[in-house]
Amino acid sequence: MNTKNKARLRRARKSRVKLRTAGSVRLSVHRTPKHIYAQVISGDSKTVLAQASTLDKDLRASATGNVTAAAAVGKLVAERAKSAGVTSVAFDRSGFRYHGRVKALAEAAREGGLEF
Repeated sequence: MNTKNKARLRRARKSRVKLRTAGSVRLSVHRTPKHIYAQVISGDSKTVLAQASTLDKDLRASATGNVTAAAAVGKLVAERAKSAGVTSVAFDRSGFRYHGRVKALAEAAREGGLEF
């Protein structure tokens, strides 16, 4: 494993420990060069309450690795989380920097009605 990925996983582990001790519902984001994934995970880290990604049929029709696709995923995960009864989450960026696609997903989720 390269050093950049090790550093990202170290940052992710640090933030997840803090979120787990707080016991809050978290919005976890994972990105790859082609796709972006988002999950709303319960406070006990055992169940996924809502999920969305660029692999969904309605989002896969257009480009999947850009900021507009990430914003669409953010809106979709916010809708699904609200239908599951979740309004407040903690944002888990999985060690990724808060810019670009991760930032677009977070802002779209806020506009969709999630609070964090």
